[in-house]
Amino acid sequence: MEEKTKENPLGTASVSGLMMKFAIPSIIGMLVSALYNIVDQLFIGNAVGPDGNAATNIAFPFSTACMAIALLFGIGGASCFNLSLGMGDKKRTGYFAGNSLTMMTLFGVILSTVTLIFLTPLLKKFGSPDNVLPLAEEYVKITALGFPFLIIATGGGHIIRADGSPRMTMICNLTGAVINTVLDALFVMVFDWGMAGAAWATVAGQFVSAAMVFVYVRNFKTLKLEMKHFLPSAKIIRRVASIGTASFFNQIAIAVVQVVLNNSLKSYGAESKFGDMIPIACAGIVMKVNMIVFSIVIGLAQGTQPIESYNYGAKKYDRVKKAYMSASIAGAAISVVAFILFQTIPKEILALFGKGSDEYFEFGVRFFRIFLFFTWINCLQPITSTFFTSIGKPVKGVFLSLTRQLIFFIPFLIILPKFLGIDGILYTGPAADMLSAVIAISMAAFEFRQMTKLEKADTKAA
Repeated sequence: MEEKTKENPLGTASVSGLMMKFAIPSIIGMLVSALYNIVDQLFIGNAVGPDGNAATNIAFPFSTACMAIALLFGIGGASCFNLSLGMGDKKRTGYFAGNSLTMMTLFGVILSTVTLIFLTPLLKKFGSPDNVLPLAEEYVKITALGFPFLIIATGGGHIIRADGSPRMTMICNLTGAVINTVLDALFVMVFDWGMAGAAWATVAGQFVSAAMVFVYVRNFKTLKLEMKHFLPSAKIIRRVASIGTASFFNQIAIAVVQVVLNNSLKSYGAESKFGDMIPIACAGIVMKVNMIVFSIVIGLAQGTQPIESYNYGAKKYDRVKKAYMSASIAGAAISVVAFILFQTIPKEILALFGKGSDEYFEFGVRFFRIFLFFTWINCLQPITSTFFTSIGKPVKGVFLSLTRQLIFFIPFLIILPKFLGIDGILYTGPAADMLSAVIAISMAAFEFRQMTKLEKADTKAA
């Protein structure tokens, strides 16, 4: 077993080379997932208008819930898969992959069913203004049918990456995105199907991506997956879920924040000159544009997962540290570029999503510049949270995943607008970003010191 561990490229190849191999396809995969929503927003904004943009923003928590399930079993299954390989325990490896895919399918069907049954009351709870509700209902009635495919395509991609095929993950996601974009142009702009056209284009792309995942699973590289690997095991599922919980809660926290944010924008917007629709429409665009940057950062973090998991299991702590630092430096560089764009050309970015009133652009520009002011340091929280998940310390990962969204953001979102009105919502973002970054740096530094002690102890024991 020791000889096999040495031969595995995750434990011997250069970390920078492995980062290129795993992170780039992961980034492309995450970008593709973000583009599903961005492409819909672009076509809907230009064909339907600001009301359509607001409707897609109201519907966005459903996509986030799908992502939460996908990461719970995708990241959890992939981390367990690689940790087992790193420790030389190949017997349980197939069960981690098979059980994860089974749970993705089951939870996807459940979420789709619940959404369709309680659609209207859920959309109202999500903060939908009355004039936006019919558009949101039209959109989600269709996209809900694709929830199982979205979860399998996203979560299954992590399992494929753990099997050593990051390019295949990229191809699966990219194929679906291309289909979505082409059909969006055809259904929305040519056939004039509006919200329904964008929704059907999204489902079609997700279906193809999920089908490609299932085809790959039949030809796994590490080992042949058999039917027994897919039969649910409480012990395996608990282990997978415990590791994936950090990523799951991070997405759930994002969904909760979206709901609270939409309701706050609706309430305080109605008291301002902007009204209840403009803030929701603008926030939806700003958040989804920022999601592109965030997707790159998360892709970097996920690209480090196999490297960190395997080498931590193999007790090669210097390689774990190097992978984390490489992701952090790259994430910071990308975030700085985004910060510059958000501060210098926010109106031009908004204009890509259709026309609007002077008040529409006024609020959108201010939201970009203030709400995302600390976007250049926001990369540290997801990278560090994934780092703890990868090394098998889910409790720390869960805590860190909750710092930005629930521990800081929501309290600020409740308190600041009471004193500053709708401007208080804008300042909530930078306040939460800064505090969560400080905690991420502190926790990572402490963990590095712990790994240094483990290195010294292993050296003495040898």
